Amino acid sequence: MKQVVLVVDDEPKILDLIKSYLEMNGFLAVCAKTGPEAVEIFETRQVHLILLDLMLPGLSGEEVCKKVRMASDIPIIMITAKVDEESVIRGLAIGADDYVTKPFSPRQLIARVQAALRRCGDKSPGGITVRGDLAADAENRRISRNGETLPLTAHEYRILALLMSRPSKIFTREEIISNVKGDDYDGFDRAVDTHIKKIRQKIGDDPKSPRYIQTVYGMGYRLGDLTSGVAP
Repeated sequence: MKQVVLVVDDEPKILDLIKSYLEMNGFLAVCAKTGPEAVEIFETRQVHLILLDLMLPGLSGEEVCKKVRMASDIPIIMITAKVDEESVIRGLAIGADDYVTKPFSPRQLIARVQAALRRCGDKSPGGITVRGDLAADAENRRISRNGETLPLTAHEYRILALLMSRPSKIFTREEIISNVKGDDYDGFDRAVDTHIKKIRQKIGDDPKSPRYIQTVYGMGYRLGDLTSGVAP
């Protein structure tokens, strides 16, 4: 069964270009030119991923993203001509997993689609989420690497489990704080950086070239691509 990608853009040439590349790579592309049309398609048929332009007639891409997030955790990649940092951070904060700026490389876009779908739902029986050589056991609140339990504090566990829950998503410090919380945060987002540093040390990540937790400068953190092999 082909995976369905909903492409939302009001420019016919862009719709045709993306649709063509998706279908050449084995996907089924469904297109919408307005925000309301995108919401209707999402609500009436199975969709595995959404490519979403921000500037849409009828309903903005941000509003479409919010509506989708109320019902589903499927990957959303925003396609935007807005390159300012605030627009990107706002899009990520409301639930987008990634973003691509116009003009874009169709091949790179396909690679991002494939990566997002590959990462979004690898769950094994028993409620254990597996990402490469990491396994998060939600019931017992522990995370292991290559079968060895990591000595994480409660905050460190919550942060790493959050990153593992949606590995293609960039989490802002504010999102991490709101998900983790705790007395030692006191509202200072730099406390997140300290916890990330400690997690990297316990997981055996190279601080100069981290593989497990990647810093996206000006935005936040996300889980690295752990599908290309296991770390030594």
